[in-house]
Amino acid sequence: MTETVFCRKFKQDLPKMKIPPMPGSKGLDLMSTISQQAWDEWKSKQTMLINEKHLDLSSIDDRSYLEEQMEKFFNNDQTDEPTGFKPLA
Repeated sequence: MTETVFCRKFKQDLPKMKIPPMPGSKGLDLMSTISQQAWDEWKSKQTMLINEKHLDLSSIDDRSYLEEQMEKFFNNDQTDEPTGFKPLA
């Protein structure tokens, strides 16, 4: 049986992540509040932001920006999009 977590992104019980997605208390917090589905969707969004905005992950400012966008994404707030981005209808 798959363990579930009440996902703050989707507001329902969904399968949880098997391991924390990052080290430390932040990873444990995400694991207890975010589903695997939400994490997978965030990874796609994160990749798009890194590529389209030419982020440098060795820069603390760019990492802070990504963390801010991640929190917005999981809280269903408006996140940044690349110029000209049009989501599929």
